[in-house]
Amino acid sequence: MSEQKFLPFALPDIGEEEINEVVDALRSGWVTTGPKTKQFEADFAAFIGEGVEAIAVNSATAGLHLALEAIGIQPGDEVIVPSYTFTATAEVVRYLGADPVVVDVDPATFNISPAAIRAAITPKTRAIMPVHFAGLACEMDEIIAIAREHGLKVVEDAAHALPTTYKGKLIGTLDSDITVFSFYANKTMTTGEGGMVVSKNKDIIARCKIMRLHGISRDAFDRYVSKTPAWYYEVIAPGFKYNMPDTAAAMGIHQLKKIVGFREKREAMAQRFDRELADLPLILPARPADVGGQHAWHLYPVRIKPEAGISRDDFIVRMAEKGIGCSVHFIPLHRQPVWRDGYQLERAAFPVADAAFEAEVTLPLYTRMTEADQTRVIAAVREILGA
Repeated sequence: MSEQKFLPFALPDIGEEEINEVVDALRSGWVTTGPKTKQFEADFAAFIGEGVEAIAVNSATAGLHLALEAIGIQPGDEVIVPSYTFTATAEVVRYLGADPVVVDVDPATFNISPAAIRAAITPKTRAIMPVHFAGLACEMDEIIAIAREHGLKVVEDAAHALPTTYKGKLIGTLDSDITVFSFYANKTMTTGEGGMVVSKNKDIIARCKIMRLHGISRDAFDRYVSKTPAWYYEVIAPGFKYNMPDTAAAMGIHQLKKIVGFREKREAMAQRFDRELADLPLILPARPADVGGQHAWHLYPVRIKPEAGISRDDFIVRMAEKGIGCSVHFIPLHRQPVWRDGYQLERAAFPVADAAFEAEVTLPLYTRMTEADQTRVIAAVREILGA
């Protein structure tokens, strides 16, 4: 092991502004969903723009569950999802008794393949869930066109995609039905745990608001701060417990203010990786192909070519020996026992996702990394690959 301090794969970038806002929430006496959550929702809706409404939740997984419930997914329905994603994308479909239909991805971007979507549509298909892998937008015009042609809903899993643009428009403002962002600890901004549901459809938002907190017709903050007796409420649906507390939203208020600067730093780091790793036996990440496309650079995923003479697993071990953390995104759904065995998924049906997984390694890229940190990562990669 190197004598240098271990460089982790990811670290959140939290400043005194976030800390002070959290302390203010703690001192206020209101720590669950209240004024800071409402401010965060309003700020986020304003940032995304185009008249969207935003609903803060305790995780993107919760947000995806709410989204699918709000668009009417029921037992026996089918929702098309990519294999190259985290299990949450598929598991929320099962929460509602519906079935995830797992399809292959594009070989350059790892994003869901529109051709694979078309081939997977059946009379039971009700929705498509594209995942903007690593922060690069899917081919949304084609996906939305397919959805309209077949009368399907589109739920965007935008866990990686803040602030990603597609043809000049922010993800969250496209003509899909609903979009869900993640604020997990390693995302482009964080609330520790948390997520945001965004939609222009007022009926969908209204349903998400009700189901977010036990199916109650009024939220606790409105009841408890009312100047007149307001203890009465009605439970109008068997809802969930998915609200974001003010202690988390307090972080989000200031993280959101920094998100543009965060992305600019991530972009600069990605460009440096591109320049200094270009001559190595690696496939570097895809960049936006559309005019006006902007990558959020949540991840910097590379693929090790066969001629490198080292396996992906051995590469990760060698990087760890040099004191540098790496990761793999993702072990595809078709390789996970619950989906592989439950839906009889064969590796041969997912040649792109399967080959990508065998070669993929994600290098550390986060805003707390210094120039020296990145230099160290580049030097380690070059040494291991014999450059």
